[in-house]
Amino acid sequence: MLGLIEHLKLIVAATCLAIGISVPSQVIAQDVNTLLDQLAQSNPAAAERKADEIRRAWAQSGSASADLLLQRGRDALERGEVQTAIEHFTALTDHAPDFAEGWHGRANAYFVAGLVGPAVADLEQALALNPKHFDALRGLAAILEQLDRPKQAYEAYVLYDTIHPHQADVTEAIKRLEALVKGQTL
Repeated sequence: MLGLIEHLKLIVAATCLAIGISVPSQVIAQDVNTLLDQLAQSNPAAAERKADEIRRAWAQSGSASADLLLQRGRDALERGEVQTAIEHFTALTDHAPDFAEGWHGRANAYFVAGLVGPAVADLEQALALNPKHFDALRGLAAILEQLDRPKQAYEAYVLYDTIHPHQADVTEAIKRLEALVKGQTL
């Protein structure tokens, strides 16, 4: 449960963003760090709700134009307009190169377009900007597994699991890859 101060900060940040006032990134980062700590300690029932709160916070760039580009890219991708999504996300990464969500969004669009190399590069950039971006980690792990790089995929899944536990498919992937990476015991 968020404390009163943290809850008030989130309300102020959301209000500022709604009326177009820039929110200092350290305020959002501090609140996200609190949420990430709570996610790592959460029970399975609360984990996805907490992850959604984090995703909403990560989607707040502090810039109305960047937020609009992010939403347009996501909407285009959802409609299956992959090239349009790539264009919106590219405009976003050009406009706000320090905003990890732009890189993550474009990585998703590249992956859907079958452009695995650019998708990996953008996931790596998203993780350079936000090392705890669990969705980027999960995407990278899945791609690395498809590319038959079990050790790197295993490491990415394990890191994901420390940040966002209680995901059955990730737990299965860790077990499956652990046998390949560490070998089987007799």
